[in-house]
Amino acid sequence: MNEANMKKLRKVDDTDAFYFYKALDIYTGEKANSIKEFLQKIKGIDAESLEFHLYREDFEKWMASTIGDADLAGRIKALRVQKITAEKNLRNRLSLLISEHIKKLKAIPSEKEIRKTQQKTLQRPKRTESELERP
Repeated sequence: MNEANMKKLRKVDDTDAFYFYKALDIYTGEKANSIKEFLQKIKGIDAESLEFHLYREDFEKWMASTIGDADLAGRIKALRVQKITAEKNLRNRLSLLISEHIKKLKAIPSEKEIRKTQQKTLQRPKRTESELERP
């Protein structure tokens, strides 16, 4: 995994965590310190909280400014623009979007991993013409 993606998947301090509310001043008692924790929390958090934060753009802002993931923030914005609600599977759509994004972040190799793979490729013995002609 590359360094930029490692940073996006890091755990932040409680001061930078995402705190879930149902409405202004009504804290659910739940917080997330990373994208992975965020994914786990949205699977069980009250749907009212999900809608509250989605339409205030809180998810987008946290992902972009605190986590540093503008791409994920943009994808969450797309859900908001589509006016996805609890009745329209907001939890499932948000969970799927974030879990796929996490997989994508983990799949991108670091520069070191790329160089290592390139070196292995260069070190492979060359095949002779007779070996290439064999089925």
